[in-house]
Amino acid sequence: MLVLTRKLQEVIKIGEDIELTVLSIDGDQVKIGISAPKHIEIHRKEVFLSIKQENYQAASTSLNTFKALKKLKNT
Repeated sequence: MLVLTRKLQEVIKIGEDIELTVLSIDGDQVKIGISAPKHIEIHRKEVFLSIKQENYQAASTSLNTFKALKKLKNT
């Protein structure tokens, strides 16, 4: 993990297209602005993990449905 120190309005660059800007600091809360191309998805980690879990469940349901249909066809 890379650890950087930034002050208000200072920017971190990721590649050519992504910028993280420190917008405000209030106690233990830091607000960060993210500028990135529209094709790049940006989520908080807990939202990302929730989406990943939902996608896994949807894929598993589809696979189970396919297997059940295959069994019906063979009977």
